[in-house]
Amino acid sequence: MEKQSNMAYRIIVTLTGLFLWASCATVEQQNEKPNIIIILADDLGTGDVNCYNPGSKIATPALDKIAEEGVRFTDAHTNSSVCTPTRYGIITGRYCWRTRLKKGVLNGYGKHLIDPQRTTIASLLKQHGYYTAGVGKWHLGMDFARDTSGAVDYAGKIENSPNVNGFDYFYGISASLDFPPYAYIENDRFTQVPKQKQEKLGFPRYLRNGDKAENFDFETAWENLLNKAEGLIGDRPADKPMFLYFALPSPHKPVWPDARFVGKTELGAYGDFVHQTDYMVGRIAEKIKAEGIEENTLLMITSDNGSFMYRLDETAEADHVTDETVQGYYAKNHRANYKYRGTKADVWEAGHRVPFIVRWPHAVKKGQVKEQTVCTTDFLATIADVLNVALSENEGEDSFSLLPLLQERDEEFSRAPVVNHSISGMFAIRRGDYKLVLGNGSGGRQIPKGKAWEQPYMLFDLGEDISETTDIIEQNRELAKSMEEDLKAIMDAGTSKKIDLLTGR
Repeated sequence: MEKQSNMAYRIIVTLTGLFLWASCATVEQQNEKPNIIIILADDLGTGDVNCYNPGSKIATPALDKIAEEGVRFTDAHTNSSVCTPTRYGIITGRYCWRTRLKKGVLNGYGKHLIDPQRTTIASLLKQHGYYTAGVGKWHLGMDFARDTSGAVDYAGKIENSPNVNGFDYFYGISASLDFPPYAYIENDRFTQVPKQKQEKLGFPRYLRNGDKAENFDFETAWENLLNKAEGLIGDRPADKPMFLYFALPSPHKPVWPDARFVGKTELGAYGDFVHQTDYMVGRIAEKIKAEGIEENTLLMITSDNGSFMYRLDETAEADHVTDETVQGYYAKNHRANYKYRGTKADVWEAGHRVPFIVRWPHAVKKGQVKEQTVCTTDFLATIADVLNVALSENEGEDSFSLLPLLQERDEEFSRAPVVNHSISGMFAIRRGDYKLVLGNGSGGRQIPKGKAWEQPYMLFDLGEDISETTDIIEQNRELAKSMEEDLKAIMDAGTSKKIDLLTGR
């Protein structure tokens, strides 16, 4: 009897110890900093993704699954409708038009745009104990070495590479896949001196003339970058959380799907390329799971702007389905930008309304759909909030935390009106469902292009007219004037955080 009592006692002590250990482990897990991975597609339209456009004929199973497992935003925007300024906004939490770049984009040889002293997502996370890595398309400028004649010295050290902006490691390309130099960069050096010359090509394999490294292959560049990103996840430091910024090169031009994906859709090269892009996202998701870090990894997926594929009138002789050299689709075949007006580069919704999906199983309930107006400049403040870090007045001036939305505390979310910018420098501003365009055209590629700050301005009620077909400014002059004042206040203050968020207007 005594032996049985002793045995029972030992069992109770053991179970109590296991319970206390499990409790401590749970507390430790709850306090553990999440791994953070941002995947930025290049020119992926909202209408390309099935969970946004059920009518899309392109299979996007990876993106659809991640959306089911996390949060899908339906009114998400980039601060610009083209590459460089959007990337600046994501990395710094600040509108790019506050810099020297007032319109357009940098080319592959552009000088650095981010001030080395400015806080970035990478520098913030590095400061708080993260290993920080960037892979893929940079397109924010870096300063190449030059010889005495002014020619690029490809063997020299690159100044103001991403390493200066907080990245412990960088591997990728200087700009878009259609911009020379066509060569890989690792940290502050080219991996191989470009000694070949690439001739220009027409759409869909659109390329510019320029220098090319022998080891650079356009058809397989995507997999080289993907393998590098997967390797970094697998080889991440054991004693630090990881931040990975994976900037995909697709489905931006050149539209050049790998042979394994050709014919996977019935929508030509572009459709196949989008499907390949989804495959890349899926590979990263699989790697996260295989490494056992899925539960506490904050995964954020979006695009830098809308698709460049036009919506063609039925009177056009052909579309991309029947002739791959045509940069556009009949609406009956595909709407790359869904129901939104315009295309990449425009101030219209198609230019800057993008897919945005977030998954973080440890802290975010799955299956949510959020309709609030948000911006990709909000990434920095969101990550700071995750870390419980307060940003100063000179950090993330146009960034607002999305964490309340992710954690179903919607009533705590507030942000200044989102400001959008076209390739030519035309502004638009949102207030609720209303959108004011401060110019007289698209500000981009769709005719009429118009000019910034030239009348007549246009006002749209996106709640009633999501395709921006009816200008209502004549009936709402006071509203338009008030919104214009909001924009000028945001511009003059140097920040979006000093204007009254609760005007009630």
